[in-house]
Amino acid sequence: MKVEQMYTSCLAQGAYYIESKGEAAIIDPLREVEPYIEMANERNSKIKYVFETHFHADFVSGHIDLANKTGAEIVYGPTTMETGFDFISGKDGQEFKLGNATIKLIHTPGHTMESSCYLLIDENGKETSIFTGDTLFIGDVGRPDLAQKVIAELTQEKLAALLFDSLRNKIMPLNDDLIVYPGHGAGSACGKMMSDETTDTLGHQKQTNYALRADMSQEEFIDAVLTGLTPPPGYFPQNVLMNIRGYENIDKIVEKGTKPLNVEAFKTSAKNTKAIIIDTRDAQVFAKGFIKGSYNIGLDGSFANWVGTTIVDITTPLLIVSDEGKEEEVATRLARIGFDNTLGYLKGGIEAWKSAGIETETISSITAQNLAERMQNEEINILDVRRASEYNSEHIENAINAPLDYLKNSIEKVAKDKTYYVHCRSGYRSMVFASILASMGYHNLIDVKGGMNAIKETGKFNLSQYMEPSTLL
Repeated sequence: MKVEQMYTSCLAQGAYYIESKGEAAIIDPLREVEPYIEMANERNSKIKYVFETHFHADFVSGHIDLANKTGAEIVYGPTTMETGFDFISGKDGQEFKLGNATIKLIHTPGHTMESSCYLLIDENGKETSIFTGDTLFIGDVGRPDLAQKVIAELTQEKLAALLFDSLRNKIMPLNDDLIVYPGHGAGSACGKMMSDETTDTLGHQKQTNYALRADMSQEEFIDAVLTGLTPPPGYFPQNVLMNIRGYENIDKIVEKGTKPLNVEAFKTSAKNTKAIIIDTRDAQVFAKGFIKGSYNIGLDGSFANWVGTTIVDITTPLLIVSDEGKEEEVATRLARIGFDNTLGYLKGGIEAWKSAGIETETISSITAQNLAERMQNEEINILDVRRASEYNSEHIENAINAPLDYLKNSIEKVAKDKTYYVHCRSGYRSMVFASILASMGYHNLIDVKGGMNAIKETGKFNLSQYMEPSTLL
């Protein structure tokens, strides 16, 4: 029997490959399914099941394409949801044979109503591991406020109470030596205090996870899991509906998104469709020259998350500027979160644009050392675009918190007749923020290279007293 975690850092998402005696199962696959098929083929195995822990909100699952390409059966926990595809609505305690192994469905409502975990039992009848989806994370549990966005009569308090019962009655009684394989790790918006670790034993989680404290009352649990939650990214409900209703084959989406467009075709497409131009190059490279109106959302970061957070509507037409050879990766990562309306990319990149003699724009960027020197000589305005939890934990005295997460509200804190120095933690989000505001006519933002990391290294800024964050959202 083999178990392999296939972790995707940019989404902080874990998919799983399980194999026993020539039969394989995939749990919570990403939308691009070829890696799973190739893995099974290399091992002379047939994919028999696609197990889904719930209807995902933060990414589009590959369940439909994987089933269509392999003949595998899709399995969800108990649900009466009408879907655009065939699936097995499993029962609590139902067992599925996989070679010499057994996978047992454990219905654990709370994160969503159909949320389920999958218990893996080996050929000797020993329970070895549990795949917990968004029910149990390492250091945290799933947030209970997402399903209420889809089912109106649900409240986060009702879901939290269900999650309490699921954990106490279904998960915590299991053996301490079980390996916990969660659906997400730190960086996902599906939980608020997730660890960087992506596996652990259930016994250790019982000892260290705040939500699994043995003497915790239901009221204490509800208060603990709801405290510190912030509104989820706006694209989440749209992804849920895609996972329920179905979607177009990803191969066609990527083919369309990787259509090369010369400068004239790119200009025409941008004008006729009012597409947003996503420039995925490094922030400091982007700052030195970019197409007017472009958003800089770098590929070397939480790219998909920030596209979904700042653009929200997954039907928005997009055009891509990227480093050469990265076009397919961009289109694929956009499709992972349902942005299927990518129209193509600028052939030859920004150099082709410049060679055509078309004007580009720039964004000023200075070092933290330069910022410290300017602060000694003049009164300046500092925008901290990190999350509120990061700002509350530690920030430059008198800095204004304008989180990128809530861009619409944050823009109201910026005046066009004032100059602002913008920073985040490392310099990634600050350029996203500055570029989007530049597309709206705000040309008074100066980026701080290296962000808070560089600011602290100088030792020349007055910072608030550090406070341990109660949430990472």
